[in-house]
Amino acid sequence: MYKELMKSIREYKRDSILSPIFVSLEVLMECIIPFITANLVNQIKVGCEFKVIAIYGVVLIVMAGLSLLFGALAGSAAATASTGFARNLRKDLFYKIQTYSFENIDKFSTPSLVTRMTTDITNVQNAYMMIIRVAVRCPLMLVFSFAMAFIMGGRMATIFLIVVPILGIGLFLVIRKVMPLFKKVFHKYDVLNNSIQENVKGMRVVKSFVREDYEKKKFEVAAADVCNDFTRAEKILAINNPLMQFCLYVVMVFVLSFGSYTIITSRGLDLDVGQFSSLLTYSFQILSSLMMVSMVFVMITMASESTHRIVEILREKSSLASPENALTEVKDGSIDFDHVSFKYSKKAKRMALSNIDLHIRSGETIGIIGGTGSSKSSLIQLIPRLYDATEGVVKVGGVDVRKYDIEALRNQVAVVLQKNVLFSGTIKENLRWGNKEATDEELIEACQLAQADEFISKFPQGYNTYIEQGGSNVSGGQKQRLCIARALLKKPKILILDDSTSAVDTKTDALIRKAFRSYIPETTKIIIAQRISSVEDADRIIVMENGFINAIGTHEQLLKENKIYQEVYTSQNKAGDQDA
Repeated sequence: MYKELMKSIREYKRDSILSPIFVSLEVLMECIIPFITANLVNQIKVGCEFKVIAIYGVVLIVMAGLSLLFGALAGSAAATASTGFARNLRKDLFYKIQTYSFENIDKFSTPSLVTRMTTDITNVQNAYMMIIRVAVRCPLMLVFSFAMAFIMGGRMATIFLIVVPILGIGLFLVIRKVMPLFKKVFHKYDVLNNSIQENVKGMRVVKSFVREDYEKKKFEVAAADVCNDFTRAEKILAINNPLMQFCLYVVMVFVLSFGSYTIITSRGLDLDVGQFSSLLTYSFQILSSLMMVSMVFVMITMASESTHRIVEILREKSSLASPENALTEVKDGSIDFDHVSFKYSKKAKRMALSNIDLHIRSGETIGIIGGTGSSKSSLIQLIPRLYDATEGVVKVGGVDVRKYDIEALRNQVAVVLQKNVLFSGTIKENLRWGNKEATDEELIEACQLAQADEFISKFPQGYNTYIEQGGSNVSGGQKQRLCIARALLKKPKILILDDSTSAVDTKTDALIRKAFRSYIPETTKIIIAQRISSVEDADRIIVMENGFINAIGTHEQLLKENKIYQEVYTSQNKAGDQDA
């Protein structure tokens, strides 16, 4: 798991190696300083000259300066390495998610993916910084300080052999208790993010139904759940500090009392003042190192669950992939469904589509009508291979879609989905999603065909008008027309409109369909609609019901022979008469 994560270090290997090296040198300086100080104290005690004191002073200043320099270099290298590692990790995670199919996205959920790319990566970043700096410093400081304490203090240093295991066992028990809580809390973060995302996306609905209080309570429950788990974890972790203080004071009392007694009784023969002062310094270094070790373990404990969640994303393989020697040329826009059945999940009990047998000629205009839940959108999502058929074969241009390079196939199938999405940026930038090389003239032509040029021209900045995130500063109908223009710029072999003119009036809808016939006559056009007026001039109309094809025919044929179509037509015309 950690090997998978370490692949994201890449160009920051140098800083990742330099940081432990500088830390080692810093520790070496810090451990030698008390030894030199002890010798200086002993020299003063025996009445040395000022010259000797000055030499010792210069040596101590140089070593303190080197310690400061190495510490600063270690901190700089660790910061560069950890932030760079986090940047690469976010990039790798984002790139991996881009390869996912809709099935993979459904498996993890959007809020969970957001949590993994933010909170989880931040935890791993902090842990990585601790590992390459503090986790190197603490063991080295322990080893050096132990060695120096035994050199300087002799038998008295055995107190550390008693205190250190006590502190170690205490820290182990704390971490063992805390780890399950941290594992649990990250899953609750997903729930919290889901609540926030759902509320922000549906803010207009929340306000229109005056449901702010309900949403606040729902958020409070999720936030309180996270808070409670973190509080429990922090309460347990709080034991670290008093345990550390207890061990520190035990050592201090023992060293001060026993050390003072030894100096007095032996008259400085077994232990002198210099050794005594250095022993106190090493005591602080040993115990502070142990405390830092506990902090490292806590951070690694938090990050271990985050690491697992991140690696889960990196190891996930897209359920859709281009085959070897994939075809990159789509012959034409013909579409064939050969006894196709489909369900969204292997665990699903019923098929979303059942035994679909449908053949569409290249250049045909096909309308699809059906009630909510009749699987109209499910049908068209199999054409650009957003999902794979569970049973049967879907063909485009006479070839099984699974034999095409996915990118090549999707470049020839333009889909204007039911949920229209615009991205933050200018209108021009949004339109060029359809063709990044499109000229300004081509953009204007596509917008004229989609009946969007008229309202764009009224904007003060025209095609340079900035679209806010999610297209919040344009109306639903304007958003639909911009998305249609974007699709037209692809000049695809297949154009699919998934209820994409529902927010425009019937006159504009008719003008858009007329433009299709003149601008892309050879393109296969599939129009999913709720209004019969949007599909009545199609070459053929498909009536869907509960995942089955109920009937196929022209407007006139269905009006004579199909009950579902008759009912929809009658209900819509009555509504039209009443409005009139």
